[in-house]
Amino acid sequence: MADLGDPKAALKHYLQATRDNLIWKLDGLSEREARLPRTATGNNLLGVFKHCLNVEAGYFGPTFEREFPTPEELVALPAFEEDPQADWYAREDETKEGLIDLYRRVGVFADRTIDQLPLDAPGRVSWWRPDAQVVTLQRIIIHVTVDLARHAGHMDIMREQHDRAVGLRRENSGVPDDYDWPAYTARLTKIADRFA
Repeated sequence: MADLGDPKAALKHYLQATRDNLIWKLDGLSEREARLPRTATGNNLLGVFKHCLNVEAGYFGPTFEREFPTPEELVALPAFEEDPQADWYAREDETKEGLIDLYRRVGVFADRTIDQLPLDAPGRVSWWRPDAQVVTLQRIIIHVTVDLARHAGHMDIMREQHDRAVGLRRENSGVPDDYDWPAYTARLTKIADRFA
């Protein structure tokens, strides 16, 4: 268990918990199920996941003048000029398991940056507006954790819509297992309908 009294250890703990949540939202899905668009804008579980791994690689790499060992596996900034959605879907030559493996390696890479630098280490986010580009490692850890948590929420909803798999963690969903969800939903609908 991480020493949550230590600021860096606490930040790493919550970052890792968010990574784990992203990975488990893909658990048990076929390639098709993971890739299938679930929203009007094409959001899909594997695409959101791929976006998250690229976010992490970018913020813990170039921001601190570090390069991921196999940059060709990531979506490079120039790719967005051709396709602004380049990191929001898995290409045909990418697999769910391959992207999970890549994300685990990105996590190791990001953790190495975190371990080797002090929290006040300066960095520069080149894709932010000029007056906001100078950052610290601490700010980036917080920024990335918040960003990943937001996307974990997207994946939560998409996964629930797919097969009703819900919750924060695989081993403890945080929601009642034996609850009458149809009755609960009907009750909420009835309340909402009073405002029609």
